[in-house]
Amino acid sequence: MAENISRRSFVQLAGAAVAGVALIQGAPKAAAGEFTGKIKKAVKYGMISGDASPAEKLAMLKEIGYDGVEIGVRDKVDRDEVKAASESTGLPIHGVVNGSVDDIPGAIDLAKFYGATSVLLVAGRVNEEMPYAKNYEETQATIRDAIPYAEEQGILLLVENVWNNFLLSPLEMARYIDELESDWVKVYFDVGNVARFGWPEHWVPVLGDRIHKLDIKEYSRTKQMDEGPWKGFEVEIGDGEIDWAGVRRELLAINYSGWATAEVGGGDRARLADIAVRMDRVLDI
Repeated sequence: MAENISRRSFVQLAGAAVAGVALIQGAPKAAAGEFTGKIKKAVKYGMISGDASPAEKLAMLKEIGYDGVEIGVRDKVDRDEVKAASESTGLPIHGVVNGSVDDIPGAIDLAKFYGATSVLLVAGRVNEEMPYAKNYEETQATIRDAIPYAEEQGILLLVENVWNNFLLSPLEMARYIDELESDWVKVYFDVGNVARFGWPEHWVPVLGDRIHKLDIKEYSRTKQMDEGPWKGFEVEIGDGEIDWAGVRRELLAINYSGWATAEVGGGDRARLADIAVRMDRVLDI
């Protein structure tokens, strides 16, 4: 009897240890969260460090618990090799980051090649040489010209809120999108980028179903005030001052489902696994 109890205890302890390791490595949680099955988790391809092959990198992401990856038009990769890696591992390349409104057709072609669904756009930049109104008109015109080709190829054009001194409120961003009058132009909402001058949970209900994908990063207003604006990003996901419960509440209210991609400092397997666990926690997936 004592021997059987001992064996049973050992099995239970071993099982608990395995579960603990799985959680640390970023494996899916046993208990379903509020957004489990609604939000798919990804990272930017450039966040994966090391000299491993694309197939090895994507296989690692899948093992950790990621659902996909997003790649940039300027990432220095062999695109045929990356596409083959995506197909062999079953880990999709869900989007292409263009980072501007330059050569949108080329970015659409790359997204189509990878089997992605979207191109992330940044609507220019306002500075001393580029007036606000001029940037508004010119970037809208460029995006508008690309819409027929995007529709033909079945690729969404997603405008992201970034620190480009432009589209500084959700009301303005909603207007900017609506004026393009196309179901093929939506919003790529970066949760962390808003926190410098607003609250992401205030943006979500205004943008509503215009939001098609999410970028995930953290921000500390305390560090911003004490050390400077860019220092606000130097905090891990979940350890800053973003009200993630409030963000989830508003995402739930608009019935959001889709991709959430980390955009933070990357690294090796352990680093990427930690990011995965943090995303699970703040997004409740």
